[in-house]
Amino acid sequence: MADKDGAERPGRKRAAPYHGAPTGDVVYAALDLGTNNCRLLLAEPTQRGFRVLESYSRIIRLGEGLTASGVLSDTAMGRAMEALMECARIVAPHQQLRIRCIATQACRIAANGTEFLTRVKRETGLTLEIVTPAEEARLSVLGCAPLMDPSADVALVIDIGGGSTELSWVDPRSMHAKPRVLAWTSLPVGVVTLAEQFPEPDMPDPNWYAAMSAAAADHVRAFAGADQFKNAFHIGRAHMVGTSGAVSSLAGVHLELPKYQRSRVDGLWMQMYDVRKVSGQLRSVTRESRAAHPCIGADRADLVVPGSAILEAVSQLWPVERVRVADRGLREGVLLELIAASRASAS
Repeated sequence: MADKDGAERPGRKRAAPYHGAPTGDVVYAALDLGTNNCRLLLAEPTQRGFRVLESYSRIIRLGEGLTASGVLSDTAMGRAMEALMECARIVAPHQQLRIRCIATQACRIAANGTEFLTRVKRETGLTLEIVTPAEEARLSVLGCAPLMDPSADVALVIDIGGGSTELSWVDPRSMHAKPRVLAWTSLPVGVVTLAEQFPEPDMPDPNWYAAMSAAAADHVRAFAGADQFKNAFHIGRAHMVGTSGAVSSLAGVHLELPKYQRSRVDGLWMQMYDVRKVSGQLRSVTRESRAAHPCIGADRADLVVPGSAILEAVSQLWPVERVRVADRGLREGVLLELIAASRASAS
């Protein structure tokens, strides 16, 4: 399973059992076409949730150059089409398929976003819907709900994407039912947009990271709709849930994993001082050194530091002692809703 900007490592995978024995033959699928990644998850329902059958993830950088041009480039759309054709091939054999396909920030803001999705429908048969930032945040919260600590007063879900970052302040005690979102906002900054706004210098430069963090903090500071919850953060009654490829990469580096292991990363509690320590290590080396790390790789080497800059900017203004790493999010939320709707219609 994966987060919004690609915690899952690229490729097609058969997945291990997720929640007990399957209860039916219907296959459910969630496809997330983001600014940076294209990801697909197939599952079948169980008594307590769902069991993952197969997963697919490929970095496509659909939003490459979008901030400057306002349109999706032919090269980026070509990469996305290749990934979407593969997704169509993966779901094709399943006759009893219930699927929801979602497109997020890149298609939301591109002048040719809707036109591209029309092409996708024509060439792959997949129907993608452009969701609002509010819907994107809601689904991510739903997917991350099992990781929230009910003893806290507030949980802040930070969903760092390629082109945007969604922040959701949630009542963690409501997780047994429908997650209760207390406040939310969507920031127009993500790992791809920040990387393009602040190109990485050839040699490590602390001023580069400081500039990125300051730019991200300006966006966070501009939102005042959750100020009533600040006291909980200052007195240690809040925690953060990070659903992002950057956050899961930081966790993998922190654990010194010889290769990325979702089972070790998803649900891990990290102290914020460890987050800052690993972030400092990664920005003090070259992109090539980061690319060589098994938990980062070449596709994510230029994005993990902008992602950690966003995470640190949020944690400076919303201080927490710990963050729970979520290698899950929007797709899991989609699957849970599809399964719930199917059961409701059958009852």
